[in-house]
Amino acid sequence: MTKELRRLSIIVLIMFLALFGSTSVIQVVQADNLAQNAANKRTLYDSFEVQRGSIIASGSAIARSVKSNDIYSWQRKYTDPDMWAPVTGYINPVLQSSTGIEQAMNQELSGTGSSQFLARIERIVSGQPPRGSNVVLSLDADVQKAAYDALGDLQGAVIAIEPKTGRILAMVTSPSFDTNKLASHDSDAVNTFYDSLVKDASNPLYNRAIGGNLNPPGSTFKLVTASAALASGDFTPDSKLPNLARYTLPGTSTQIRNDTGGTCGSGKEVTIATALRLSCNIPMAELAVKVGDDAIRAEAEKYGFNSSFTMPLTSTPSVYPKDLTPDRTALSGFGQGDVRATPLQMAMVTAGIANGGIVMNPRMVDEVVGPDLKVQKTFDDTQFGRALDEDLDKEMADMMVANVSEGIATNARIDGVEVGGKTGTAQNGDDEPFTLWFTGFAPADDPQVAVAVVVENGGGQGQSGSGNTIAAPIAKKVMEAVLGK
Repeated sequence: MTKELRRLSIIVLIMFLALFGSTSVIQVVQADNLAQNAANKRTLYDSFEVQRGSIIASGSAIARSVKSNDIYSWQRKYTDPDMWAPVTGYINPVLQSSTGIEQAMNQELSGTGSSQFLARIERIVSGQPPRGSNVVLSLDADVQKAAYDALGDLQGAVIAIEPKTGRILAMVTSPSFDTNKLASHDSDAVNTFYDSLVKDASNPLYNRAIGGNLNPPGSTFKLVTASAALASGDFTPDSKLPNLARYTLPGTSTQIRNDTGGTCGSGKEVTIATALRLSCNIPMAELAVKVGDDAIRAEAEKYGFNSSFTMPLTSTPSVYPKDLTPDRTALSGFGQGDVRATPLQMAMVTAGIANGGIVMNPRMVDEVVGPDLKVQKTFDDTQFGRALDEDLDKEMADMMVANVSEGIATNARIDGVEVGGKTGTAQNGDDEPFTLWFTGFAPADDPQVAVAVVVENGGGQGQSGSGNTIAAPIAKKVMEAVLGK
């Protein structure tokens, strides 16, 4: 071999290795990132050329692919579409878009994920057509139906979490929509239906369980205020505060009152435990000012406020703002003012209290299973962090149990089961309907579920309804479904 030919051979070899390395990086290392890139339409097109995997809950497919007689090869079909819409979302070639699990797990469902590389090679070698993998959810179909039926036509959302693991057991939002109508390949029908959803003032496309227009959490946030007080080391459940019928917000002439219009029970002073049990606003406002804006925000963030969570659906961060003035801090003490939250966030607060002070990251997927029924990927339980020491957390849990057993959250009681909970009735302006809340856990001695319910527009009762009369019974039915009651 001549010197020039040897040199040319080396150059060609180097070019081949460089090409092999770059294609390997693109096809394996960068596969997931490229597939998730919104500008990469090729991934979306590919997903219609293969038989997508099913989305499975409680052993049954709630989303599957069937043969189509048009250019897209496959048609997506959804079971109980309105009930599962906030979970599955939809995928549509006409709109060139996808949402929910269809979007978040598109690589796995279409068989293009990096974990499926060897499976793709095997199918090519064996001559089998490409096929996506199945996504197995953590959600329980019976609990999902109980939540959906209990919420009914009310505008709002329900979410249920397993406290020890963070596994989401139910996620319901209302109003919802028929995902099958957005999976259709009839472009005129799809666009007409989609436009109607966008124009609908009730925003049915919102997943209110984890996003949408966030609501003030009302008295459910008193759990965070009380938790911050205990964590400071300066307060116990028996610490006393002035028992006033009217309270002037610091630095202002604005007065607030308790929902009863009077004091928080009898006596000149009231304990934190009693204020929480009777859900009194003034003592919690006083407590918030004493604890301080920074401490409450730090405690709220330990429960997940100001953070977004990927489950793999991505949540909108719940908000506890920085640098609040003393009057705004007082309002935050009972979940008004500038505080905003999702049901997911309030369920995480309750789940953390139910789990000995440890907050788990929420998740919706258990595993990915290939067409050959081999498990290709599993998802572990992970901790977000510790919100409260275990001994102090026990005090918080006991106060929540008292709220249900002898406080104003009585409509969450379950025969033979000790339940912990907190109601909320949040104001949205002088003449606007209230936002109604409940969050709780059961059973108290071994919590299996933490649930949060939000009902918007006052549940159709303007400013007459309450968290106990409307939201708590919904949560009760969800907890009963988990416990098999």
